[in-house]
Amino acid sequence: MSSFDTSLTPRGSLAQSSDPTIHDPKRRRRILVTVCIALMAVIAAVTGLNVAQPHLALDLGASQSQVLWMINIYAISLAALLLPLGAVGDRWGRKPVLLIGLAVFGIANIASGLAPSVEIMLAARFLSGVGAAMIMPVTLSVITSVFPDEERSKAIGVWTGVAGAGGILGMFLSAVLVDFLSWRWLFALPVILVIFAAVMALRSVPNSRQFSAHRFDMLGSILSLLAVMGVSFALHEGPAIGWTAADTLAGLALGIGAFITFIAWELRHPEPLLDIRLFRKRSLTSGSVSLTTWFGVQAGVFIVLYPFFQAVLGWSGLLATLGLMPMALLMMVFSGVAPRLSARIGPRATIATGVLLGGTGLALMSLLVSVDGGYLSVLPGMVTMGVGMGLAMAPSTEAITSSLPREQQGVASALNDVTRELGTSLGVALLGAVFAAGYSSSIAPLLSGFPDEAAAAASQNIANAMVIAEQGLPYADALYRTAQDAFVQGWQQAMWAGVAVMAILFAFIVLRGPVRPAPIASVPAKI
Repeated sequence: MSSFDTSLTPRGSLAQSSDPTIHDPKRRRRILVTVCIALMAVIAAVTGLNVAQPHLALDLGASQSQVLWMINIYAISLAALLLPLGAVGDRWGRKPVLLIGLAVFGIANIASGLAPSVEIMLAARFLSGVGAAMIMPVTLSVITSVFPDEERSKAIGVWTGVAGAGGILGMFLSAVLVDFLSWRWLFALPVILVIFAAVMALRSVPNSRQFSAHRFDMLGSILSLLAVMGVSFALHEGPAIGWTAADTLAGLALGIGAFITFIAWELRHPEPLLDIRLFRKRSLTSGSVSLTTWFGVQAGVFIVLYPFFQAVLGWSGLLATLGLMPMALLMMVFSGVAPRLSARIGPRATIATGVLLGGTGLALMSLLVSVDGGYLSVLPGMVTMGVGMGLAMAPSTEAITSSLPREQQGVASALNDVTRELGTSLGVALLGAVFAAGYSSSIAPLLSGFPDEAAAAASQNIANAMVIAEQGLPYADALYRTAQDAFVQGWQQAMWAGVAVMAILFAFIVLRGPVRPAPIASVPAKI
């Protein structure tokens, strides 16, 4: 029995068990498989719908804005509800919240697959986000609760690999379903995963919960929801409607105002939803900053890499997704290597090594990329970045979860997930904007010899130039090649922006990176 550190336990809180660790190795493996299957369902649903945008627009009569909202409303509702529903899992019990979340998520995906209209699809996607916000924090908090200290890092490494690479794997499977069946079959994949996870959870996953003498922090939950929702809305909509648009500014104002009020309230509450004082711990701060940055850079790379395969190289959606696999698979492999390396050289050195490799991968993708070089010109950078992601993300995740007591692992897991979602939105906004500006500035001086209508279309995006090239007009090939070259220049600027971000993160980790975590504290239950 480990010693207890009650200073880390919220006042008035009592754990259900002094040692919820599962001592049967076979059962621990079943639990790990169960939560990873549930996590895969949630992650796959984030990216899967991206491959079906044209089909959604045609079959449901949706505008491009409505299609984007079908994608974004899931991510926004998921991010906004993670923290309060993670805390609910700690209080109600992690197993029942996981099962309820799986049921809600499964029903919502069935409704999405059968949706006859835009309105029903939007409602179903929102409900999917609610279910996902119940599932995702529990998957990690179950691992941190039931695995002994000596195995927890390895289990978190597996979870991290699934969380990081699951989106790419989900996109690949979704592309297969769209190409060979229909976009409606996209939602069969998460339903199948949910059924498997629910059956296994009923048999294997134990229940653990936190008892408290204080009421649930409802106001803190509402404020956190408004803060994340406001910022997420602004980051998702800013690139589409403009950063100075009234809706974007209103979202930012709501998010920032709610965030400031949330901090003030949490500092006064006797049992806060999230104890802000814990951010004095360098492990919590550095882990959160690392994951936010990593997922931002990863999302920014994907938003450029995927259209590079399709619009520059002319690949199909399925082949483009397959092209991302080396990065995804290497990330999964090195997420398993990271815990062993971290045990030897420490989490700070491991994360710093991953960040250094990630920055190197971005630099390689900028220096080597070319239209004529094709896929092989970006492969070295993808490989290097995949290794870096695997090495950095697992110890960053453990730095967060090890900073909060076992009784608050739902909140710790939710915080970990919120950093991922916000990082993704920030990365798309930042690197996407740099790329768009680079493309526009690069192609503008080169369009003077082309017809005005064609030049205007190509200046908007390379996809328009690709469509013109397929029409066989005399100037079409030259216009398409001009757009390809401009795309590469915009790509290079976005990658160098990513290198700068990673350099700042590297310096931060070297100076303020996490130290070796102490065992997660717990308190004995009163009988």
